[in-house]
Amino acid sequence: MEKTLTVHEISKTFGATTVVNKVSFDVQAGTILGILGHNGAGKTTTIRMIIGVLQPDAGYVAFNFNNHKKEFNANQIGYLPEERGLYKDVKVMDVLLYLAHLKNYPLAKARHRALDYLAKFDLEGQDKVKVSELSKGMAQKVQFIAAVIHQPKLLVLDEPFSGLDPVSQDIFKAEVRALAQQGTAILLSSHQMNIVEALCDRVFMIHQGKKVIYGEMLAIKAQFAGFKCQISGNNCDIDFNMLAGVDSVTTAGTGTATAITLHLKKDINPQQFIQQLPAQVQINELHLDRISLHDIFVKIAKGELPHEKQL
Repeated sequence: MEKTLTVHEISKTFGATTVVNKVSFDVQAGTILGILGHNGAGKTTTIRMIIGVLQPDAGYVAFNFNNHKKEFNANQIGYLPEERGLYKDVKVMDVLLYLAHLKNYPLAKARHRALDYLAKFDLEGQDKVKVSELSKGMAQKVQFIAAVIHQPKLLVLDEPFSGLDPVSQDIFKAEVRALAQQGTAILLSSHQMNIVEALCDRVFMIHQGKKVIYGEMLAIKAQFAGFKCQISGNNCDIDFNMLAGVDSVTTAGTGTATAITLHLKKDINPQQFIQQLPAQVQINELHLDRISLHDIFVKIAKGELPHEKQL
């Protein structure tokens, strides 16, 4: 699969502070790469170097837009920024057509695509409404349309689900998947780990300006995420810490509504563990899965997991 974006050992320093330190990753056509990092980790600076707002002090960013040229081409990049920036006193269609024009995209085709997207996002009839008259969620949908109206080869989404209700989030997720299936390379930045986990094929995690995780989602979870077993029932009198294979135990609730989560050690076979539970354990519900991407992220940020893993 072709690499649409290649980021090679880019670094950026402001004053005496190195914000991004020799960061490398790529985004392939038709795939979604999630980029994660807490506030101040270097994530936003990395994105700004990719879209040309900043230039790296070292390393390079290269593109492949099927023309065998590696230079930056704004017409082939779509960007939805975390800080929204639509012209508030302009009608929705006029804004979309103006932004398409800036990308040298045919206006008749842009108008058709805009109307299709407005209908898809439940905004039919809003094309003549000023942006200032839209709700936050509606304006977010228009901002997304603006990012994709010119059919970019590379789409950079920075917190795209902010301000959206659950129904709108599902519509956005379906559209992001559809764009990837059509061959768009997508770089997705979000603090909503459950969405990243559901959408992304691969994950890049940056911490203190450096790469700490980079690889396929399934491989990362297999590498870092042990299993956890959650049991609902009145088991407050059982010392689960004494069970072989249990790394830690957390408890929530009381009585029959008690939920006990058993975090298993790395190499424990979960099926064998369940079969060895004491007969007196009351099981109203039982859930078994790996720890979430959110848990992995928190552990790395706290220094509880090793860095520099590439899978």
